[in-house]
Amino acid sequence: MKKICIIGSSGAGKSTLANKLGTKLTLDIHHLDAYFWQPGWMMCSSSEQIAIQNQLVKKHSWIIDGNYGDTLNLRIKASDTIIFLDIPRLTCLYHVLKRVIRYNNKTRPDMGKDCPEKFDPSFLKWTWNFRKNQRPHILKELSNLSNNQEVIILHSTKEINAFLDSL
Repeated sequence: MKKICIIGSSGAGKSTLANKLGTKLTLDIHHLDAYFWQPGWMMCSSSEQIAIQNQLVKKHSWIIDGNYGDTLNLRIKASDTIIFLDIPRLTCLYHVLKRVIRYNNKTRPDMGKDCPEKFDPSFLKWTWNFRKNQRPHILKELSNLSNNQEVIILHSTKEINAFLDSL
């Protein structure tokens, strides 16, 4: 495991897992939210997202966490390990709400500069609908992998912790 792509719904625990894996495996961690969100919650352009990811995946080793479905295939193709956090939506919503309370009006460490956490009903709706809207696309991408790529699908915090303990 030298090039790890972590994907899953908001609130699934992607950044937390990336941080723990990075420490355990001594790999550089790249949170896509920190690269793509510019001050004031302005998203960088699609061409910037592609350019940033093309630079990241050229590195010898890395952990990249984030969804960004339009460019998911860039990360997946460059990965030797893909970890899909297929966490129940109520758990994800709980984690998102907990994060809003913890970081209210402050920028999270894994987020772009000057993007303070806030309550956003449309984001909660996106999280709620992730399984219906984004999950099928992810599963399709994962079904098209080469034989030398490992896919790890984790369904709960318990499974995530067991995976980390197994390393």
